[in-house]
Amino acid sequence: MEFDNKIVVILRNDLLIWQKLNVTAFLMSGIGGTQDIIGEPYVDGDGIAYLPMSQQPIMIYSASNQELKEILKKALTKEVKMAIYTEEIFKTYNDVDNRAKVAEYKTDDLNLVGIGMIGKKNHVNKLTKGLNLHN
Repeated sequence: MEFDNKIVVILRNDLLIWQKLNVTAFLMSGIGGTQDIIGEPYVDGDGIAYLPMSQQPIMIYSASNQELKEILKKALTKEVKMAIYTEEIFKTYNDVDNRAKVAEYKTDDLNLVGIGMIGKKNHVNKLTKGLNLHN
């Protein structure tokens, strides 16, 4: 199936495994909760229904701190929507505090550990060009 949009998660390459998983889950909750990407529920052969998931693939990339900052700056000029996760959020325990921590920093000073992005495929491809898929 061909999609007009592309969904990516870009993680800072020095995160611990639990942090990578946590950041990916939070970033995708932002995209999945606000964009029209969710398909129909899954139903197994016994008729048990399960929650629906994204209708399209999600690519996960790895980037340095500097690359994340550059991608964010460039993305602000493209037709993409983003979710961000900053290092300070690892030390908070609720959404109100998370938003307050992000608000403490100007855009150029954000200590990014991850960006979730959905947008026109060609825009997202340009923004992620040269990045390695996460392994």
